[in-house]
Amino acid sequence: MSVLWTSAEIAPATGGLEIGAFEATGLSIDTRSIQAGDLFVPLIDTRDGHDFINAAMTAGAAGTLTQKDGFSPAIKVADTMAALQALGQAGRARGQAKRIAVTGSMGKTSVKDALAVMLAPFGETHKSQRSFNNHLGVPITLATLPPSAEFAVFETGMNHAGELTDLSSQVAPHVALITTVAGAHQANFDSVEAIADAKAEIRHGLASDGILILNADNAYTPRIRGQAEGLRILSFGRAEGADVSIVASTHHAQGGHVQLRVDGAEIEVTLNVAGQHWDSNAAACIAVAHALGLDLTAAARALAQVTASEGRGDVARIKIAGNSVTLIDESYNANPASMRAAISAASLVAGRKIAVLGDMYELGPDELEQHAALAPPLTAAGFARVLMIGECMRALRGALPQGLRGIQADTIEMIEAALQDEIQDGDVLLIKGSNATGLGRLAKRLKERGN
Repeated sequence: MSVLWTSAEIAPATGGLEIGAFEATGLSIDTRSIQAGDLFVPLIDTRDGHDFINAAMTAGAAGTLTQKDGFSPAIKVADTMAALQALGQAGRARGQAKRIAVTGSMGKTSVKDALAVMLAPFGETHKSQRSFNNHLGVPITLATLPPSAEFAVFETGMNHAGELTDLSSQVAPHVALITTVAGAHQANFDSVEAIADAKAEIRHGLASDGILILNADNAYTPRIRGQAEGLRILSFGRAEGADVSIVASTHHAQGGHVQLRVDGAEIEVTLNVAGQHWDSNAAACIAVAHALGLDLTAAARALAQVTASEGRGDVARIKIAGNSVTLIDESYNANPASMRAAISAASLVAGRKIAVLGDMYELGPDELEQHAALAPPLTAAGFARVLMIGECMRALRGALPQGLRGIQADTIEMIEAALQDEIQDGDVLLIKGSNATGLGRLAKRLKERGN
């Protein structure tokens, strides 16, 4: 692997003292995932990462940042978190990559991954790994940005006001994209309008010639436009006047086809990921390509290579109690909008449909009503049974027709046991809920045990 940082470069970037020379090919804050050649960054939180420096070195770390004496090779710094952020800024400054920052109440990880696929044919592309979208993930993504990269795609998240101002300022994007605004993290906000204002903060870090991309179909876009006067704005969607206009689309269980119009030209996108929400995702990606001045036909062609990420709609054939089942794994996270999108996408797949749904967190004072409101789309999509985990899902259970009500479970083990009786051969099983419900572990377990 290529050298990412030398100790002689890290020391001045972080204001640290070099103690022994080394070359790092990567960076890690976690000894469980550290790779040989990584720079280890021990952070101090509920645990002191300095306690794991020796383990990191044993695992092959090239060197470490440290606030404490006694480690070599190392860079001695005053504060490892501040040093990580400084190294991220140095990574940004030394590179020439066009930087794209993505945020939104729904779809930001899927769009970030799709953008990386779309941009790859145009040049070396760097992206946030997994959902590295917070005060740790963003500086890590910046610090691991190769100087040779031509494009860099950053996922930026938030759960409180002010967070995106900071993250966007770190990234200083050339293009900033807000996929949509909806009721997510409402427990930390008084209203969806306040969420829109927090998402709009992404504009603060835009480069001087930067472009802000907005969803023309979202009710809160006029509010964001009003806060972004003086900026160049592109829009995407079905609404009249969208710069990237969704003209028509068709969908099937394995994907779909989207017809777009940009500056009078027709752009055809073939998708190999399912769900109508991918119309908007594809249009958002083409809007980014348009902002960057890329060949839109080539960009559309590249989007055909996009596949669903793990926990975000990936499909697996598994066996449960000897029965063949199509598992749609949407277990990574959930809010009301993404729940409806997943339910709609599952409705395209032939077979008797079973849902395992977990609580949606941080929805605020009307959380029970928002859970209960999933009953109509589940019924309309033709689900036969719904198994639930989490206290708020009791509201959904009460709202469902009697025949759809499956187990109300306290643990994923109870859900797994119930599936043994519920599943029939040929069923389609949708799993979705917020991370903390543990449904990601259930999906992984089913994939591992059920082949």
